[in-house]
Amino acid sequence: MPFLLASPASGMAGTVPSATATADDRVLATLQRQLFPTVTAMMATPAARALLAERAGRDARCKGDTSCRIEAARWSDADIARLATQGDGAAIRRELAGLNKVIAVYAQGVAPAYPLIDGPGVTGPALMALVATALASGDALRAEPVSAHDPGLALALTLLDSADRLEAVHFGPLAAQENALAFRHARTVAWSRYKYSAIIVPGIGPEDLTTPLSAAGKLNVHMAAARYRAGLAPFIILSGSAVHPRGTLFFEAIEMRRALIERYGVPAEALVVDPYARHTTTNVRNAARLLAAMNAPSKPALVVTNVGQASYIAGPAFAERNQRELGYQPAEIKAQRSPNEVEILPRRTGLFIDPADPLDP
Repeated sequence: MPFLLASPASGMAGTVPSATATADDRVLATLQRQLFPTVTAMMATPAARALLAERAGRDARCKGDTSCRIEAARWSDADIARLATQGDGAAIRRELAGLNKVIAVYAQGVAPAYPLIDGPGVTGPALMALVATALASGDALRAEPVSAHDPGLALALTLLDSADRLEAVHFGPLAAQENALAFRHARTVAWSRYKYSAIIVPGIGPEDLTTPLSAAGKLNVHMAAARYRAGLAPFIILSGSAVHPRGTLFFEAIEMRRALIERYGVPAEALVVDPYARHTTTNVRNAARLLAAMNAPSKPALVVTNVGQASYIAGPAFAERNQRELGYQPAEIKAQRSPNEVEILPRRTGLFIDPADPLDP
């Protein structure tokens, strides 16, 4: 019996597939703006379009060869210099260096700085399969009529998507969601009444996939609650992504916030979350960013954590690591006040996007 062709439903009569329809992947669009905001804004300019056409031509000449296409997707020093003359040169160079790093780590097998928690998590044939899928996905992205995607930009986005490393866009705008109450409270808080602008609590992940908050994390929360109750600061900043172990679904900052509300009765308006930081360096950097966004005055903050991490933050190795990995110092280390406390003065040196770590730019 032949198939029957149903009549169009009401309101659908005359609808035909459009040759100019777009898929409009909102996640990748958000990821693009999050990682490469300056470069994205440049894509529609005439100078950038001419350069993109040249780069697309190089990709086409690869005739499908994977290694050739990956290399063509990378931004050469000459291409970066050319685009950098068209706008904010420092931001363009920083973002394109980050884009090249994504391609190196997720397509060419270059080891990330922290292989246990970063990068695609696969090698060999599995990595090649991931790259093949990402290239095909990038082609689909670039084929959309409204697309101004560069081959490298498209590949960087689809590599991260194919590897399921979308941590950078896991949460929406925090100031309007998880941190809304605290940001509203910050407008009226009497900062001068407090010794510190905030108590900063780094997360400490468990080493299994089923534990939401580690024992060490619970201790950090307990110490933070006691210092908040003592009136040392108007806010507690909880900092930590879903880091340890790889694949965990529990975000340290979110779990610490939950514990402070449910176990200690700390009001939500006093709690600020940073669910992105993956390292001690970015615990401090992201806390400084949040305080700047809250218009906090320039005054010390108190990091409260375990003895080992507190000693590390207070020592020279932390400053050296900041310079090596971030390129600047996100805070001035004032003094270690106790085995579990380090007084710092947050700086506004890191208020820019840096996709060198695409999971926490």
